[in-house]
Amino acid sequence: MKTARTVFLLLATAFFFFGPVHAHQQKLAITRLVFNERSGSLEVMHRFYLHDAEHAVRQLFDTTADILATEETRVRFGHYVSELFQLRDESGQIIALDFVGQEIEGNHIWVYQEHSPLENWQALSVRHGALREIWPEQTNMVNIEYKAGIRTLTFFESIDELSLTLRAPDGHQTPE
Repeated sequence: MKTARTVFLLLATAFFFFGPVHAHQQKLAITRLVFNERSGSLEVMHRFYLHDAEHAVRQLFDTTADILATEETRVRFGHYVSELFQLRDESGQIIALDFVGQEIEGNHIWVYQEHSPLENWQALSVRHGALREIWPEQTNMVNIEYKAGIRTLTFFESIDELSLTLRAPDGHQTPE
């Protein structure tokens, strides 16, 4: 009984001291691709933990970069994300995405892109390398919201590009 209590106290102490350090940087980004038929555009919304972005801009741009204090740094970060996120259609053609803007909301920074008008793509290839050259353990998830629901692509370790089919060659929506 005494041994179990000692182990519990050691684990609780370790979590108290090391848990918050590990939890501080998440190294996870989530991107939403929304086929918005109402607006006629493909909307792309990238969400990064603000703490990760704060550390990243100091490594990417310069040691004095401040994403919280300066709009210039936030815009620069937005362009950085936009450059490392790429979509290609089924023929391999790059789908041009316009940088729309960025904003800080709570503990996150959002970066927005769009492509208009919507096209009748059968498949997409996605690349999402933001922050992965800084932190190899960075994971970037992309949720594609399409007629049939949501499909998720996850970029981690050495995965640089992933593809998915949106429609069958005859134009019908593919089953999930």
